[in-house]
Amino acid sequence: MTTMNTLFLLLTVQAALGAFDNLWHHELQARLPQRTSARYEISLHAAREAIYGVVFFGLAWFEWRGAFAAVLAALLLVELGITLVDFLEEDRTRRLPPFERVLHTVLTISYGLFLGLIAPVLWDWVQQPTAMVLTPHGWVSWLFTAYAVGVWAWSVRNTLAAIQLYRTAPPAQPALSSARHTRGLQPQPATLVTGATGFVGSALVADLVRDGQRVIVLTRDALQARASFGPGVWVVDTLDAIPSETTIDAVVNLAGARVLGMPWTQARRRQLLASRVDTTVAVVSLMRRLHKAPRVLVSASAVGFYGASSNASMEPLDETAPPRPGEFQSDLCAAIEHEARRAEALGVRVVRMRFGVVLGHGGGAYPMQALAARLGLGAVLGHGRQPAPWVHLADAVGLVRFAMAHQTLQGPVNAVAPDAVTQATFAQALAASFGRRAWLRMPRLPLRAMLGEMSTLLLDGQNAVPRAALAQGYRFVHPLLSGALAHLAKGQKA
Repeated sequence: MTTMNTLFLLLTVQAALGAFDNLWHHELQARLPQRTSARYEISLHAAREAIYGVVFFGLAWFEWRGAFAAVLAALLLVELGITLVDFLEEDRTRRLPPFERVLHTVLTISYGLFLGLIAPVLWDWVQQPTAMVLTPHGWVSWLFTAYAVGVWAWSVRNTLAAIQLYRTAPPAQPALSSARHTRGLQPQPATLVTGATGFVGSALVADLVRDGQRVIVLTRDALQARASFGPGVWVVDTLDAIPSETTIDAVVNLAGARVLGMPWTQARRRQLLASRVDTTVAVVSLMRRLHKAPRVLVSASAVGFYGASSNASMEPLDETAPPRPGEFQSDLCAAIEHEARRAEALGVRVVRMRFGVVLGHGGGAYPMQALAARLGLGAVLGHGRQPAPWVHLADAVGLVRFAMAHQTLQGPVNAVAPDAVTQATFAQALAASFGRRAWLRMPRLPLRAMLGEMSTLLLDGQNAVPRAALAQGYRFVHPLLSGALAHLAKGQKA
């Protein structure tokens, strides 16, 4: 095998592993393009990808002789520097899972081998007259041209994402020292938010901070939370770190692993249950040891409390409708609400917020659905007549804030928009918001076979109605599906 063939093989390994790292870790797991704290890391990625595009395309078609060889060497060294800075930034802003660390190590070793192998080639080229000499390598050149186009497109995408994140980054907040909490010197009571780095939680914390409220955040990833929210938010990774004399006015419990994702195996069910119930138990335990119990607990549940209707029933379900024991999502929600209600014995007003599908940028189901719709791949699932309860992110946050503020609101609250639609109507409206049509259909049987009971999240539904919120006077920012989707589509294009 010639030296160039070995270089192309190493670069192919870099391309394949890098693409996997981008898609799995950066996009699906960490959701970097939607996190303001990741704007610098995204900028580094964009620069590195731009350099890789030049290397892929340049080596595929040319020999870089003379001064051009020095330019190529400089680009490779710059890429190495960017990678080192990226490692430092990752350690500062987020906790990498073990597999991502292993993958980064493999990528670093592979790149080191590439540099060691190309160094003598560059030394040979630099001693020749300056020129870019066309040297195609058959089908390999076209393959690497495709690699180059791919990473350049990803670089442009990350550049645009970084620009948007810098524009929307919240203003710096004054530092909030936990020492002030331990001395009990808070100028005003705080709001404790669990699950604050999640989709709804991060939007809620940003909204509270904009209002000048004091916020305490419970999270498993303190690095990410501190980078996301800044020094103005007190971040803890255990509720034991909160002294008993701390004055907490309200608690918003949003913690929990994503329900739609990995199959509902027994191990996964235990994880979903523990991630919600254990946190709720810990929150109530904190309330018991605080010198003064909080005024209100807003605890997240879901419309899955009512079970999954497979008969396409659009019968309205208000907050008085019963659960459906024996169905996993109903039992899960009932268990969460049971633990949350224990706070009532402490004199705490408890609001059990039953969310529908939350639509917004930065997380949840909308980004992937919108991408499919923009590509003309919107689909009706099953017969499409199943209810599809939804709520815009602005109203999800608005309803939580409304529940915190209104003393007469307690018990279950359906956090759904009043515009009840079927899944087929939702799919068509989403496609129409991008000037497309939902012409695909996904039959029920393949989804049932692939996803098992988790397919109920897609094929069945609950026509939950927000009777409690409306009765208390809440006014929806986005009451109609068409308006909510138009708003989101416009924001995506902006």
